[in-house]
Amino acid sequence: MKEGLSRELIALRIAKELRDGYYVNLGIGLPTLVSNFLPPDVHVTLHSENGLLGYGRQAEIEEIDYDLINAGGMYVTLTPGACFFHHADSFAMIRGGHIDVSVLGGLQVSEKGDLANWMVPTRGVGSVGGAMDLVSGARRVIIAMEHTTKTGEPRIVKKCSYPLTGKEVVHTVVTNLAFIEVTRDGLLLKEVAQGVSPEEVQSVTEPRLLISPDLKEIEL
Repeated sequence: MKEGLSRELIALRIAKELRDGYYVNLGIGLPTLVSNFLPPDVHVTLHSENGLLGYGRQAEIEEIDYDLINAGGMYVTLTPGACFFHHADSFAMIRGGHIDVSVLGGLQVSEKGDLANWMVPTRGVGSVGGAMDLVSGARRVIIAMEHTTKTGEPRIVKKCSYPLTGKEVVHTVVTNLAFIEVTRDGLLLKEVAQGVSPEEVQSVTEPRLLISPDLKEIEL
C-alpha cells in the first residue's frame, strides 16, 4: 500500500478545517502538529487540558520555556492574550461545551463513528487522559491517524474491538490516505491522497465506503 501523506501533511490538512474564532483542543501525538500549520489569516484559540489557553506553534530550541508545555508535554509558544488556569477549570471548559473542535489520535474508528483510542488490549495498559471528556464535550471531533496498523490491519473497522472512548462521537477522519466524513448513511470518502485511488483506500478499510460525487484529491 502507498504511504500517502506524512504526519505533517495530515496535520496541515486538518488545520484547513479550522475556522476563525474556533476554540480547539489538540490531543497528544499526531494532533499536536496541527498547531504548526494554523492559517495565518485565521484566528484560532488553542486550548490545553493542563490549563493553557491561547498557545501557538511548537517552540524552537532557542524559544523553549520549560514552564510552557501543552497536554502532550511539548514545548509551545504563546499568542497574544494567552492565559493560564487550574486543571479543573480547563475540564469545566470542555464539559461545558465550549470547545468547537477536538483533534484526537485514534486506534480504531467504527463505521458508526465509535472511537477507541486509549488502550491496546494486547499491551494491557492504557491512558484515558481527557479523551472521554473531549469526545462528549466538543462540538466536532476530528481523528488524525494512520489508515492501517504497522502490520497492515485496518484502523477503520465495522466494529471496534478495542475498549471504546466514546460511541458515535467521531465526525471526521483524516488519515495518510483519505479524508472521510461519518454520516448517517455510512462513511463518506470525500478526498484521497495524491496517487491513491478510491479502490486502494477501500482495500484497507473494513466497512464499505460511500464515494462522494465530488470526490477529489486532498488539497494542501
